[in-house]
Amino acid sequence: MTSILGISAFFHDSAAALVQDGRLVAASEEERFSRRKHDERFPVQAAAWCLERAGLRANQLDAVVFYEKPLIKFERLLETSLAFAPRGFGAFLTAMPRWLQKKLHLPREIDAGLGGSYTGPILFTTHHESHAASAFFPSPFEEAAILTLDGVGEWTTASWGVGRGNAIELRQEMRFPHSPGLLYSAFTHYCGFRVNSGEYKLMGLAPYGEPRYRDLILDRVVHLQPDGSFWLDQRHFNYAAGLTMTSGRLHRLLGGPPRRPESPLTQREMDIAASIQAVTEEIVLRMARHVHGATGQRNLCMAGGVALNCVANGRLLREGPFERLWIQPAAGDAGGAIGAALMHWHVHRGQPRQPQPSDSQQGSCLGPEHTPAQIRAGLDALGAVYETLEEPQLLETMARELAAGRIVGHFFGRAEFGPRALGHRSILGDPRDPSMQRRMNVAIKFRESFRPFAPAVLQGRQGAWFDLEAESPYMLLVAPVAAGRRRPVSDAGARGIDKLKQLRSEVPAITHVDDSARVQTVCPQRSPRFHAILSAFERLTGCPVLVNTSFNIRGEPIVHDPGDAYRCFMFTDMDTLVVGNHLMRKDRQPPMAGAEAYKRSFRPD
Repeated sequence: MTSILGISAFFHDSAAALVQDGRLVAASEEERFSRRKHDERFPVQAAAWCLERAGLRANQLDAVVFYEKPLIKFERLLETSLAFAPRGFGAFLTAMPRWLQKKLHLPREIDAGLGGSYTGPILFTTHHESHAASAFFPSPFEEAAILTLDGVGEWTTASWGVGRGNAIELRQEMRFPHSPGLLYSAFTHYCGFRVNSGEYKLMGLAPYGEPRYRDLILDRVVHLQPDGSFWLDQRHFNYAAGLTMTSGRLHRLLGGPPRRPESPLTQREMDIAASIQAVTEEIVLRMARHVHGATGQRNLCMAGGVALNCVANGRLLREGPFERLWIQPAAGDAGGAIGAALMHWHVHRGQPRQPQPSDSQQGSCLGPEHTPAQIRAGLDALGAVYETLEEPQLLETMARELAAGRIVGHFFGRAEFGPRALGHRSILGDPRDPSMQRRMNVAIKFRESFRPFAPAVLQGRQGAWFDLEAESPYMLLVAPVAAGRRRPVSDAGARGIDKLKQLRSEVPAITHVDDSARVQTVCPQRSPRFHAILSAFERLTGCPVLVNTSFNIRGEPIVHDPGDAYRCFMFTDMDTLVVGNHLMRKDRQPPMAGAEAYKRSFRPD
């Protein structure tokens, strides 16, 4: 059996993935183990776990493949610094120590990260080859067009091509500094959110505003072509030569300085968010139409960080020329670990590929799981008080808890790979409860009240609740709530955050202020336990939908082990916790040191 370890590291969201004879066996991000969000260090623990999962030692690997080519990336840094000299000298001096110490010595770092016992080949793909392979090879398609969009790899910021069988051909690319990902991140920074993590916030904020700046951006900042390629006027940005994202010229154009992080949001930020979201959607739609015309393909596969913009994806499915979309669930850099390993197996080794009817991503449940003994030991060590229930009783109890308005944490089976919780590491709630969205934001997630929540719906029922007939197993498509489920709003002229006060549908907790929702469809094959929970809730309430959000405390990665789950339960206002087949109620737990002080730090008395 041939075993290939893919690695993404040193830049953002480091991860490891193991492929054996073309089958994706294991994948996980380092942050889940280290508890350091967006951990960019070499994925020592994630790689060790992948090997353990397969029963391998590092010296039994046939190849280790890194997801990009650092020497070419280093060349870009040097050339960019020279091109913007002397303005780029400060950024160059800041970046160089890390490059000289680690990033230019990847074989040494990989050897150390694998414990010094690996002696096989260390190989490299390009960044966008990794994205393309992660998008196409796990997809259900025998052939498809491929579109990758992100910040920047070596030089490439977007590319398109075709995948057929076990081959990928990338035909065209866009190059740094003209980048769809960096454009969106620059506006994320401008609106006061953190780059590489706040882009979701910007997308969630956009429906509260009007795209008043769209035409100004397209006229003065983004020179967009009919094929979706564009040229960015670099006078408005500072990411190529400096240590910030935007310049004074953009600030003057938009009427003021960037918003200070954590300061109150104004209608201006909402309108700017709506404007850059509209520009991004136009870029994606134009690119997709061009790729369709150039390839004649019916299906499209996507990866890269911009492919996580589920609002743009939803529009592409509804308005674009392709019949079907498949988007890598870990579309950002973490997914490059999968792509690197599969690229080597199929393209470099020439091994055949057999697409699976759904896909070969296995519901993206590729991460660690815990045995019943490990779960009990973890809970007992923290003094948790739990009852152990057989599956049928547990499902009915969870359904009753949810129907009674209680918020339930669910930890079961293998962890999801990628940024979305898909039912195995999830916090669940009743979408019919008008107070649920605010309660979850304020008392559970400790985050901005404007942030929307996603619905999970039984596959086959989505058409009755949303304008969506396609599957959306990885929560990567936004669709309107079905017209028959909506309610007329009391104040159609409301603006900004006031829109939150409007009751918009039968499932208000997951209906965003533009009557849309980021839909996850749940089938029994990919996620039998989560499907059974939804089915039990539907039998009790007639509603096949639940609120589903990631199981984590603010500022931390999604929970990794039973201890993490219990601490998150105790440090928030979650009502009920289920870990494996063990159920815990908050009012029966002993006090946990620091929990009340933590909650008060976000909600002062």
